[in-house]
Amino acid sequence: MRLDNRIALITGAGRGIGRAIAEAYGREGAKVAVADLTLETAQETVAAIEQAGGTAIALEMDVTNESAVDVNVNYVVKQWGGLDIAIANAGIQHIDPVHKLAYSDWRKVMNVHLDGAFLVTRAALKHMYDSGGGTMLYMGSVHSLEASPLKSPYVAAKHGMLGLCRAVAKEGAEHGVRSNIICPGFVRTPLVDKQIPEQARELGISEEEVISKVMLKNTVDGEFTTLEDVAELAVHLAAFPSAALTGQSIVVSHGWHMQ
Repeated sequence: MRLDNRIALITGAGRGIGRAIAEAYGREGAKVAVADLTLETAQETVAAIEQAGGTAIALEMDVTNESAVDVNVNYVVKQWGGLDIAIANAGIQHIDPVHKLAYSDWRKVMNVHLDGAFLVTRAALKHMYDSGGGTMLYMGSVHSLEASPLKSPYVAAKHGMLGLCRAVAKEGAEHGVRSNIICPGFVRTPLVDKQIPEQARELGISEEEVISKVMLKNTVDGEFTTLEDVAELAVHLAAFPSAALTGQSIVVSHGWHMQ
């Protein structure tokens, strides 16, 4: 198994992409700390991992709460003796044009994505540096690399996470820490499903047109990226054997963005 006996912490792992990665890591032999805003959803992921023969623990974690992040990361290290992989995956979305966007909504999106990624990174790096290495992964987006209308806080936060990832790659190199950011296209998660009617109302088009003319317009085949696509890439990046692959944004988007 590619991640045998590795210790991983994944935020936002109660559902969607985070859960898919957590389950994939469990199948590959990792011990998985499943962090989510609600303990119940984290426990559901843990149950799925354990039913498949893996090892996992559930953590209730608000990634915008500095103390909660530090306490939970320290708990994982105390429980299992270290931390090899940390994934800053927790995220939210808000749809509005910039001129109608409330500052509170801007801050909320930035806090969860960018501030949360920073807090998880800082807490994880302290242990990775002490133990001689590790892997930081970030859940970015094609919006880490280009913009779309109506999503300015999300786009800004995902661009910021790309910068954080690259800074960690530079700083972490001497401590044996690699850092990469996964940039998916649209994946049919609750986060994306919620956007479809919101964008339809804002743009004055049908939900079907949002899917075909907005979300999948620039893909090569009109297909959504799948949970399995993203999870497989997350396994590969965690298992990669050297620092030849660090500081990179890896796009998995059916050709929506090519670099």
